[in-house]
Amino acid sequence: MAHRASAHEPHPGPALDTSRTDYTGAIYGSLLAASVVAGAGAVGPHPRAELVALLLCTGVVFWAAHAYVRFIGNRLRHRSVTWGEIRRVCAGEWPIVQAAFLPAVAVAISPILGLGAGGAGWLALGVAVAQQVGWATVMVIRAGASHGAVVSVAAVNLVLGLVIVAAKVALH
Repeated sequence: MAHRASAHEPHPGPALDTSRTDYTGAIYGSLLAASVVAGAGAVGPHPRAELVALLLCTGVVFWAAHAYVRFIGNRLRHRSVTWGEIRRVCAGEWPIVQAAFLPAVAVAISPILGLGAGGAGWLALGVAVAQQVGWATVMVIRAGASHGAVVSVAAVNLVLGLVIVAAKVALH
């Protein structure tokens, strides 16, 4: 017997096209980079080279952890893991590392902008939050979401980023 939707059940809208691109790793990686910058700034001023290394190393470690967990999940489903799948999974998770790149560049060029160590941290944090909101917005636009959904996703990601900014402010 077929299930019929009742008057009280929500009617599903059109399916969004998520096959075109998946920006979740970039969004997650941006949030991770913002957290690294906020946390690093909380323990005192760090030399720029250390903050750049911390951003990139954290991105690589989380990328490897995500890929590893996906491989374990495949093993638990009794699927063998092939070299092709390893390459595919690693490439799919790579945006986590890429998201650390722009905040690291911001730290590296901060002396050119006349910023001290504290200013470099704030610049990197601003870049990380901006790219997080940007990737989330691009993702839903490319998926064909409504204008309201685009605004909602951008707002939620901005709030998540601002929570990290507030944590940085509170810790200093």
